[in-house]
Amino acid sequence: MVALLLIIGLIVAVFVGFNIGGSNTGAAFGPAVGANTVSKLGAGVLMTVFVLLGGWIVGPNVIDTLREGIVPESLYTLEVSIAVLFFIGFALLLSNVGGVPASTSMTTVGSIVGLGLATGSLDEAVMLEIIAWWVVSPLIAFWVSGVIGRYFYPYLVDHFAVARTEGSLLRLDRSRTLPRPALGPNTTRREFFGTVSVVVIACYVAFSAGASNVGNAVAPLIASGSLDLGVGVLIGGGAIGLGALTIARRTLDTMGNDLTQMPLLAAMVVGLVSATLVTFLSWIDIPASFVVIATMAIVGLGWGRATRTATLSDAAAGEAPNVSVGALAADAEDAPTVGGRGGTPAPREREPIGQENSEDIPSTADLFEPGTTARVIALQNLVPAVATVAAYVVFQFVLTV
Repeated sequence: MVALLLIIGLIVAVFVGFNIGGSNTGAAFGPAVGANTVSKLGAGVLMTVFVLLGGWIVGPNVIDTLREGIVPESLYTLEVSIAVLFFIGFALLLSNVGGVPASTSMTTVGSIVGLGLATGSLDEAVMLEIIAWWVVSPLIAFWVSGVIGRYFYPYLVDHFAVARTEGSLLRLDRSRTLPRPALGPNTTRREFFGTVSVVVIACYVAFSAGASNVGNAVAPLIASGSLDLGVGVLIGGGAIGLGALTIARRTLDTMGNDLTQMPLLAAMVVGLVSATLVTFLSWIDIPASFVVIATMAIVGLGWGRATRTATLSDAAAGEAPNVSVGALAADAEDAPTVGGRGGTPAPREREPIGQENSEDIPSTADLFEPGTTARVIALQNLVPAVATVAAYVVFQFVLTV
């Protein structure tokens, strides 16, 4: 009977990890695939490798919080662990049906909170700390991205905008005794380092995904004593990799095609800011939501870019700028960052803050639509709430612990 329950638990854990891989790979490698710097297969392989690294190096910190920080570890029998994983998987399925990328970490914590409320064993101090970081981290992402958008983004466009040239990026130089890699026939150093930057940031996002999400798939089983920590990380990371190599292909298509409204440079900035915050939170044992943090980073970057039309003194005097987060689209043609063809665009003269004309920041393609954004944020909070309520009802009235 125990062996059968363990098999069921492993199946549910793999299902959770599989769905995590399917959704997170697009966020990590969508920009790189959209720019044709990495194939879908290559994205899946790199996602698997760096998820495992993140799960192995930083992931145990989050696993400790999930298995013994929110509720006592003694509550996790094999049956309870399977039930918690089921609620996580069900909530992910609900989010996929609704077409909204839900936060796996928030859903996992919600399921465990339901268990804690039903048993009266919830560690309120730990939960208050987690919730505080959930509130603060998106605000940090907004303001950091806002500062980049207002003061640095136009100059990043000038220095990092790179168009693709014809031919291969690298070639094998056989002119010496030992062959060595060299730049392709038309490849510039700027193009090479721009391409490498796209891939490196994607791998960094994958690392942060592993740090925060591997525990979501296996922490309950580790807490029950059914899996060792190392084995659990390998199973969770492997399941995420399986999703990255299979169902993530559709997500990568969507992310790559949808980048027409967000320049690749903007996507790289959002990924760098979000991954850094998620990795930091995972390091200090906080389960973090990449989806929520990245959403606020996108809004902050566009907001900061648009506010260049007014100085701080103008804003203090009540002269608010004409803000549109579609401002990022203003530099879309100049900032493919290894996106288009035909040579690197020349830097253009930039007006100082307060003198930039709002007409230079077109809003014909808004970065996000307020109604849709409100729906996404509402559902992102609804899904963890559903997991919490469902877990509470089951553990209170059906599976008494």
